[in-house]
Amino acid sequence: MKYRKLGKTDLNVSEISLGCWTLGGVSWDKGQSSGWADVDEKEAIDAINYGIEKGVNHFDNADTYGNGKAERMLAKALGFRSKQMIIATKIGHVKGTAEHAYEPQHIRHQCEQSLINLKRDHIDLYYFHHGDFGPGDIYVDGAVAMMRKLKDEGKIRWLGLSAYSEGDFIRLTPKIKPDVLQSWGNITDDQFVRPGKPVADMMKKEGLSFVAFSPLAQGLLLGKFSSKTPPRFQEGDHRKNDQRFTVEEIAKLEPKVDALKKKFGAGTEDLSRVALQYILSYDITGCVIPGFRNRAQVEVNLKGADMKLTDGEISFIRDVFSK
Repeated sequence: MKYRKLGKTDLNVSEISLGCWTLGGVSWDKGQSSGWADVDEKEAIDAINYGIEKGVNHFDNADTYGNGKAERMLAKALGFRSKQMIIATKIGHVKGTAEHAYEPQHIRHQCEQSLINLKRDHIDLYYFHHGDFGPGDIYVDGAVAMMRKLKDEGKIRWLGLSAYSEGDFIRLTPKIKPDVLQSWGNITDDQFVRPGKPVADMMKKEGLSFVAFSPLAQGLLLGKFSSKTPPRFQEGDHRKNDQRFTVEEIAKLEPKVDALKKKFGAGTEDLSRVALQYILSYDITGCVIPGFRNRAQVEVNLKGADMKLTDGEISFIRDVFSK
């Protein structure tokens, strides 16, 4: 396993780290599914143990994943090893009784609760989970001031910004001055890490790096889904209402995945290696954080950890997905 320094931090994380969203299981937000169905705790813990054996040292979590369940399950799995790991978590999608999730006092409350859930005395990397700071970014100054207080108190070490649009990153980075940025990044959409694009150029200028979630496009890049036999997700699985998993969208993606199979191999481990190494080929990428349910998935994702793509292979992938 190779390691990279994250942005302005002193954190050296495994290039392939693990995202803990699935650990929260089924959960709901404002009546909409925001979780995953059919997650077995024992299988997930076995997967975490395997990942650590193979060199994974960074786990990405959030207070909203199962309303704290994912944080508590990670703590249970790590046990005494927690102090040796780099743990990230986020705030922003759980507002409790506060008017807005980024009210300063609510940030403190959620930070303290995450510390209890994680059984730690500090959080290595604490993210704002989205870019909505209220009308006119009314909460941003108070939220950043509270984050700085928590850092001064030793409760958090580094500050991250997770967002979902170019506009949010460009607008908020100068105000927040985060150490790391996070969003999706995969073969189908690499807008935040590709040189020449606004966010990547800004990160380069500011000395930041990027943590890429959904590097496998939630399994779509692994050839797991067919338009002829479309997936049927259980109630409570957020993918049930995700347009990317409709017959029409899967049909558009299939020939591109087929081209990858012909070039690199049709095995799940072959496709995983291609997807993860594609995003890791960008210098600005600090790590990828694929999700997992079980050991088999972690095994697949770590299989090609040291098998970089050549420039020619990267060009081939871009050509296929630009059509």
